[in-house]
Amino acid sequence: MLPRFVGRLGVADAVTIANAALGFVAVVVAVVDIDLAARLILLAAIADGLDGILARRYGGTDAGPYLDSLADVASFAVAPAVLSFVVVTDGFGIGFESITPELLLVTVVCALFVAMAVTRLGMYTAYDIAGSHTEGVQTTLAATVLGAAILAGELRPWLVLAVTGAFCYLMVSRIRYPDLLARDAAIMGVVHALAILVPDFAGRTFPYALLTLGLAYMTCSPWLYWGDAERTGEVDVHGNA
Repeated sequence: MLPRFVGRLGVADAVTIANAALGFVAVVVAVVDIDLAARLILLAAIADGLDGILARRYGGTDAGPYLDSLADVASFAVAPAVLSFVVVTDGFGIGFESITPELLLVTVVCALFVAMAVTRLGMYTAYDIAGSHTEGVQTTLAATVLGAAILAGELRPWLVLAVTGAFCYLMVSRIRYPDLLARDAAIMGVVHALAILVPDFAGRTFPYALLTLGLAYMTCSPWLYWGDAERTGEVDVHGNA
């Protein structure tokens, strides 16, 4: 007897499910190789954009939006929180022999990141999925910024902890972010791919470029993004969860 998903899920759903698996693998390898874990999270972000393209090309399924948010919990909520936890505890030399105030603080901040990411994903699926804008920083963007920063060598524990804490609010804020237009999503995808494939090239140029693009979108797009003037007739391809 075949599994019940056979014939009911599409190729886009398969990519979404692979995205979730990448998130799990990133968690597993984070304690062994933090750079590899960051690269896996960035790869999951590419898969998150690719499933939207495939859904538009070959058609989506009723389960697609739910699978997307569930997969994002693994790849863009739990996995980046674990990366932050590992970087901060290693950087501060926090041990696990007992529960210290420092360990408790890092745990609470990272757990809050997961909680707010899950909250944002649920709100997005319920209220924003059909629009051209969304409220709050996207979980994909938060994970991308953290992953790119780690690949760029920005491992100062206080900075990583502060950025993780800031995203706890930004992901559930009322700041409106526009969906990326197709060409802009393609540019981000190319930089994503180069940051994954050759992260050490020319002094970590591509991780820094990805980090710069992510921060520029996060800080400027609610007010300066040109997409609204050029959106007519162009299909958005980049997921905004």
